[in-house]
Amino acid sequence: MKITVVGAGAVGASCAQYIAVKNFASEVVIIDIKENYAEGKAMDLMQTASLMGFDTKITGSTNDYSKTANSDIAVITSGIPRKPGMTREELIGINAGIVKSVAESLIKHSPNVIIIVVSNPMDTMAYLAHKSLGLPKNRIIGMGGALDSARFKYRLAEALECPASDVDGMVIGGHSDTGMIPLTRFAVRNSLPISIFLSEERLEQVAADTKVGGATLTKMLGTSAWYAPGAAVSELVKAIALDSKKMFPCSALLEGEYGLNDISIGVPCILGKNGIEKIVELELTDAEKAKLQESAAAVKKTNGLLG
Repeated sequence: MKITVVGAGAVGASCAQYIAVKNFASEVVIIDIKENYAEGKAMDLMQTASLMGFDTKITGSTNDYSKTANSDIAVITSGIPRKPGMTREELIGINAGIVKSVAESLIKHSPNVIIIVVSNPMDTMAYLAHKSLGLPKNRIIGMGGALDSARFKYRLAEALECPASDVDGMVIGGHSDTGMIPLTRFAVRNSLPISIFLSEERLEQVAADTKVGGATLTKMLGTSAWYAPGAAVSELVKAIALDSKKMFPCSALLEGEYGLNDISIGVPCILGKNGIEKIVELELTDAEKAKLQESAAAVKKTNGLLG
């Protein structure tokens, strides 16, 4: 199992680290346009192998995509990150060109690769990859929902004053501060509805805090977060690599599901060796459907900026 991570910045490096530490891949290749940057990150990570107990080989390359040949899965993290006050949508002009070029280079050397898009605005970048490459829809996946759901579970555990392992919840919709839809109605604590433990008002606050999770960290850090995004990517990669059939909300190309067409947006997906094995259609309330339609309209508006 060979994994390529494009972009050796904070997100890409943490993604490579988590994949290596989980020890399910034989090789991870990190690639970056900055001279010797990916090679340095790879060397630094390899020097943790004996300390962390993993056998995954990590190599780096400066923009030589031949080193990525025959990758099973590739992760695209390249592009500029957010700065305080920026929306994800404002990154589109620069990142669209980068993502399109990277995706085409990956396919040239790994025609059967499954691509996970992380670069923002993520839903639009995933859609761009679909339109540029013309691959089967199961082979291009947008990462956002897995990260947003992890942030939702963090906020739920915080409100409940319990371990994160005791809660479960999901965020669907667009990967944006306004487009996310934390599904509070489905959230559980050890199989019991969260509504047993938290008031409606507190749940609404949890949902609101979840939606600005990325912006909150960007303001605090001065740039985009990287630990949780890297961990979220590694879980998607692992589910595909091990053919585990785990369910994650991912940005998938919809063709009628949820009444939506010609759009990549976050919905529950079963992941396995073929990438997206199945899109799960939830029975949403009218209010939830309305929120998803609103979120989709915003994503399509951003897609329109691709030209």
